[in-house]
Amino acid sequence: MIELQDILKEHIKDYIRGVYLTEAQIKAINAISSCRTARLGAHKDLCSECGFEKISYNSCRNRHCPKCQALAKEDWIDRQKQNLIDCKYFHVVFTIPAGLGSIFLQNQKLMYTLFFKAVSETLLELCADKKYLDAKPGITAILHTWGQTLNYHPHIHCIVTGGGLTKAGAWKAGRKKFFIPVKVLSKKFRGKLLYLLRQEKLLFHGKLEPLNETAHYSEFLKKLYEAEWVVYCKPPFGDPQKVIDYLGRYTHRVAISNNRLLSLQDGFISFSYRDYSDGNKQKTMKLQVDEFIRRFLTHVLPLCFRKIRHYGLFAPKDKGYRIALCRLLTRTLIDFVRETTHERLVRILGYGFNLCPLCKVGYMSRASP
Repeated sequence: MIELQDILKEHIKDYIRGVYLTEAQIKAINAISSCRTARLGAHKDLCSECGFEKISYNSCRNRHCPKCQALAKEDWIDRQKQNLIDCKYFHVVFTIPAGLGSIFLQNQKLMYTLFFKAVSETLLELCADKKYLDAKPGITAILHTWGQTLNYHPHIHCIVTGGGLTKAGAWKAGRKKFFIPVKVLSKKFRGKLLYLLRQEKLLFHGKLEPLNETAHYSEFLKKLYEAEWVVYCKPPFGDPQKVIDYLGRYTHRVAISNNRLLSLQDGFISFSYRDYSDGNKQKTMKLQVDEFIRRFLTHVLPLCFRKIRHYGLFAPKDKGYRIALCRLLTRTLIDFVRETTHERLVRILGYGFNLCPLCKVGYMSRASP
């Protein structure tokens, strides 16, 4: 079985010659290449019965490493269970037109921040409108930057409550179908992001310039206003537990998982992908190693950038009070008990995951230093 770590170990030295890398990309490369190897140190596990010792190498815990996301995802989901409200939830996805891709790629931290701002303001302002909901919903937004073939495709997944808290402090449920027409969302979002984009100095074709009203930029912006901005909404979830399960698919994904990698041979990498334009058929793509690494590195996020954000009812300030009030008003009886780390490992890895490989009776646990 081939892993991303194997590809980087074998080919990254050749790739980086003459290529500019950001600090975040260098950090991700070093972390993934070193994950669970002697370079990151090790700890000793000891059997409780026979005294058998085993050396285990430490994980890198980098958020772009395909080996290190399972426990981080489960821990995050466990914490979100306390925020669930017994109501419908909708999945709304915001994408950008292809014409903005190069600007996003050259100004990642700034453009991703503006992207989140435009998406959150669009949803909150339209939900506050009396024509639609006239209340404040809860929103969890997650940034992804890739498509199935590792192409650069920034988009934000939003999980939105199908109701919200009014200014009078009452709960107001939305319609069965999503309460804001997607065309209205699309136009509002387009106007928001292009307005924000005009206010900033951005790298555009390699030059740091403001998007002002010069003829060149006016033509560029005109094309963006005329382009189709895609926003779509999926049907509501059946119950709050399904929201948690669904979130787990999106929160800690990396650009490509190891189980999609098929082969590395003669300087080419083959990997599987789903072709959404062809009935979700499973297909295989073959790329040169350098092109594969280049595509993967475009999805390494800037240092300290938060790719999961909460708005409205789920915004951090005073969230505990708002959630408690909403759960009371909606008569939410869902009560989740947080798992211990051991319980979580048993659920993910199965009972006996730490059984001693020698005596098959005792259990392995980390030895005291």
